[in-house]
Amino acid sequence: MKRTVLITGGSSGIGAAMVREFATHDYRVWFTYHEGQDRARELVAALRGAEVVPFHLELGNRASHQKLVSTLPGPVDILVNNAGLGSKTVERVSSEIHEQDAALLMVNAVGALWLTRDLLPGMEERQFGKVILVSSVGGGVTVFPTFHLADGMSKAALAYMGRHLQGQYARAPIDVFVVCPGATETPMFEASTLSQFDEAARARFIDSLPGRRLIDPAEIARLAVWLCTEEARVLRGAVLDASLGLGATPGALRRGGA
Repeated sequence: MKRTVLITGGSSGIGAAMVREFATHDYRVWFTYHEGQDRARELVAALRGAEVVPFHLELGNRASHQKLVSTLPGPVDILVNNAGLGSKTVERVSSEIHEQDAALLMVNAVGALWLTRDLLPGMEERQFGKVILVSSVGGGVTVFPTFHLADGMSKAALAYMGRHLQGQYARAPIDVFVVCPGATETPMFEASTLSQFDEAARARFIDSLPGRRLIDPAEIARLAVWLCTEEARVLRGAVLDASLGLGATPGALRRGGA
């Protein structure tokens, strides 16, 4: 039976890689975007022949959540909570620190909580469900004091949410996983960290990372697809450090944020 996956923040970065990877594995893919409508259309066009449909969603806006859930053309088997703000991208929301705090917590944590709550009853009813929460090595695994405090708090909240939900559904056929990427080659990491370097400094910075390279978004996408297999069920409830070793050596990230 063909399964349906809903991926938030699917128009760029890790989310777009996940859209492509799930589509390649013959899933029916629905994904959300906020400001990236043109990117969403380009992604759908590039995947012509696959069942890929974009939907608008403003995470943390209850009316937008309700509109999305009422608009979806069918049940969701797999939910990937990927969309989020980072320590730098939140500056596009506001230059005022208290408003940034609220945006980071509302989008990264509360938005994921609301959408998951909206879709879990259907998973229970159908006796099948997967929830993947994309957190970050910063907050989800370790601490980077130079990051925005509310950013780390919101990512830590996702790690707790995953453990709590799996405890809640311990005897149900619903699997919950938390994935914590590190320094990944995405627009968000470019804005938060890489943009501050010239070409030579950028190369030195990347070489200083534990894996001596950036993570490819496709690597996180392939992990997400694998987590939806039967073999991965042994990891249900796990908070996965997918940082190429950065979670074990956080001092390697001396500047910026992940």
